Amino acid sequence: MEFLHEVVAEMKKVSWSSRRELVNYTVVVGIAVAIVCALIWICDTFFARLFHIILR
Repeated sequence: MEFLHEVVAEMKKVSWSSRRELVNYTVVVGIAVAIVCALIWICDTFFARLFHIILR
């Protein structure tokens, strides 16, 4: 029980983000993931075609 009381006390000290900040950060992460996925897809397509031409 003492452990749980200490956990609650520590959680009160945490600086929680506001809902608006959380949404903004989520959007930024989503956009970053989409950009990285697009770059990986472009590189994968380029190298697949390159290897196809080389191995022909």
